[in-house]
This record gives sequence, C-alpha cells and structure tokens, in this order.
Amino acid sequence: MTSVFSSAQDAYNGISGQHGGYWRHEFVDHNYLYNLYFPPEEFFRHIAGHIYQLVMNYPIAQKELAGLVGDLITQPPERIVVGNGAAELIKIIAGMGRKLVVPVPSFNEYANAGAAGDVIEFALDPPSFQLDVDKFAAEAKRCKAGLAVVVTPNNPTSLLIPKAQLIRLLKILADQECMLIVDESFIDFAGSSDQETLEKEIDRYPNLAILKSMSKVYGICGIRLGYLLTANHDFARKVRERLPIWNINGFAEEFLRLAPQYRQEFTDSCSRVRDDRDCFYQELRSIEGLVPLKPDANFVFCRLPDQAACGPEVTRRLFVEHNIYIKHCQGKTLQESDRYVRMASRTQPENSRLVEALRGICALE
Repeated sequence: MTSVFSSAQDAYNGISGQHGGYWRHEFVDHNYLYNLYFPPEEFFRHIAGHIYQLVMNYPIAQKELAGLVGDLITQPPERIVVGNGAAELIKIIAGMGRKLVVPVPSFNEYANAGAAGDVIEFALDPPSFQLDVDKFAAEAKRCKAGLAVVVTPNNPTSLLIPKAQLIRLLKILADQECMLIVDESFIDFAGSSDQETLEKEIDRYPNLAILKSMSKVYGICGIRLGYLLTANHDFARKVRERLPIWNINGFAEEFLRLAPQYRQEFTDSCSRVRDDRDCFYQELRSIEGLVPLKPDANFVFCRLPDQAACGPEVTRRLFVEHNIYIKHCQGKTLQESDRYVRMASRTQPENSRLVEALRGICALE
C-alpha cells in the first residue's frame, strides 16, 4: 500500500493522533489490544459467502441480540444488553447522572464519558498498582458515588483483581447503595479466567454489572461488539432504553450466530495468546533497568529504565527507526506517567523484534 506520508516522522505524527485505521499503514501495531488467533478462517469464508445478504438486509434488534449473546455465555437474555462495542455502553452508564469513582490509571473512556464533576479518580499507588478495596470503598462512600468501576485485568497495568476481593467490595458497596461495574474485557487472557470471572455470581449481587468488550478478546475490533450483564433488571432497562433500535450491524449479528460453533477454537486461541505473552514478559525482563509488571492480560505495562528517554520519545523512536508502534502512558492519571509504556503482545517473532529494538533504544541513552 502506498503511504500517504512523506517520511517516517510525518507518519508518526499522523498516526499518533488518530484512533484506529492502522491496517492501512505498513507498521507493526503493538498499541491496540486484540486476539490475533481468532476468529478461525472458516468464519471469514462464511462472511465472504454471505456478503450480499449481510450488506443488503436489516439486522435483528436488541431482544434477539441478547438471546444470541445469552446462548454464547449461558445467561438469560433479560440480563443482557448488547452494545456497539463496550464504548457505547460505557457512554450510557457514565451519562446516567450518578457520581462515578474509578481507580486510575485505567481505561480513559470511563472518566472521559462522565459529566464534569461526576467522576472521581482513585489513585493506584506504584510500584504495585494493586487495588485496596477497603480504601476504594471508603472513597466511594466519601464522595457518595452511585457507580464504582473496576477493570480486571486492568488497562494499562494488565493486573487482575482477585475474585474474592471483588466480592468483598460488592458487599461493602451494597450497604452504600452503590452499583459496581466490573469490566472483564481481558479476563479470558488470565490463566484462571474460569475461576476469576464474576459471571457465575451475577444472580447473587443485584449491585453488580459486568461489562465486556468482545471486540478485543474475540479479535473482531472492526465489527464492534460488547455486552452488559446484570441481574439488576432495572439497571439493565435504563441502559437498554438509551440504545437505538438498530445499534448492531449484520456482520456483528452473524458473528454472534456462529461464535458458539467455535468454542474450542476460542479457548485454544486464548491459550496461544497467554503463551506468547508469557514469553514476551520474560524477554522484557532481560532489558537492564526496565520494570515490567507480571501481566494477566495480553499486554505488558512497563516502567522505563531511569537512563532511558521518556515514554513519548521511546515510542517515537520505535516507530521512526523500527516501524513498531506502542503506547506511551503520558497523560494517564499516574505519577511520572511519561516513564511508563504499554505494549501489546503479538506473535513471538514480533515480540522478540520489539524487545531487541527497545533494548537498543534504552541502551543508547
């Protein structure tokens, strides 16, 4: 593909200011976080064979979509709201007029989607970035939050919050009449995802809602799919009422129809992602002075060596000199944010090339 940019620096300036569309440019994307090993090729052949019908016809609406997601995750459809990606649902939830408390650093959309003055940020302290649920609940009580959000594994730290701690948090928040939103978008990449997910606990806690981006874990970022799961029917209704009649396109509908056929392929793909990620983490540990946190998701959060340049400069040089794009964390609510980067795990050869490029850049400073 012919580049629209005149130089690597020009390309970096343009790409670092856009969201998505990276496939149109020839660089290795270690920024966006998705499963490289799913869906299987059979799915793409099916879509290609039905492209006319999918483009020319209206898709189904919310009730039927909830049934398809319910079939996939073994949950009643009345507990499910299907979104055009999790981002659509986040926007609705954050716009409900309730104060929202969220640990930071975290996925920026929760804070960005809330009204001014309605979002309270709870700092996670370095170097561990672990969530203290008692202090978090105390902050929710202090600011009279109606919604508390946690992302597990968290983005950008890639750290899982143990299920037992989340259940403890749920019980405390229930006494404060505070709803807990647990974003499990990356939980399938955790080694103990079946034991750590709260989906099986959903009917025990009416103040619990689980949010999940299917785009990332199922490798379908361009299709845009996410869902909300809750046994709190009033909360589900309030979210559902804010959706248009048709918020999901025919390609997304067809994916949901086919996904249950590929359960084993999906499980195998997540296992491959974990293997690649674990090797990536071990290789990153070999860079002198770099401090990577042990990841639970499909990306690694690192503090750069003290002698290295700042995150934005390291990110720029990786792109300009090596055609590799990562995410620096400058601008996140985080002490010394310009010293941190987040790197998505791809295939092992691609990860190894990134490690060697990063090693060279850090060593030259």
